Parts: sequence; C-alpha cells; structure tokens
Amino acid sequence: MDIQRVVRDLVTTKRNFWLASKSLRVVENASGKLEVALDPVGCKPGDFVITIGTSAARFATDNPKITTDLTIGGIIDHWSEEDW
Repeated sequence: MDIQRVVRDLVTTKRNFWLASKSLRVVENASGKLEVALDPVGCKPGDFVITIGTSAARFATDNPKITTDLTIGGIIDHWSEEDW
C-alpha cells in the first residue's frame, strides 16, 4: 500500500466492460509520478488516499474480476503536504 494524493478525475468515453460504471482518478505519489486508480470509495481531488497495487487491487473492489492494478482503498482523514 502507498499514500498518494488525488490530482483529478479521469473521464473516458469507452471502457472495458468491467470498468464501465467505475470512477477513475489520477493520483500522484510523493515523487510526482502520476498513475490511474480505480476509486470505489468516492474521493475528490486533493484528498490523500491509501492505494492498493498489483493483483491485490482487484480484491479491494466490489468484484475481483475487475481489471485493475491500482485501487483506492481509503481516504486519509488527517494528512498534509508536510507529512508527505
């Protein structure tokens, strides 16, 4: 698991069947690397979140058949840029 910050929503017009109704977010790690994460928890830009990667990311969704390798597992309540 990693701590990342949500940068923005990601909107796509065509998606894989399993991703059709799922929210996607662009997240950034402490070194500035951007990635796309599936968002089953409903976070917003600016939130610090816990992300779950690799094959475990599928199990953090409501359906392990979803094709994802990065899922947001939770929103961090108390975290700031200084802690990062």
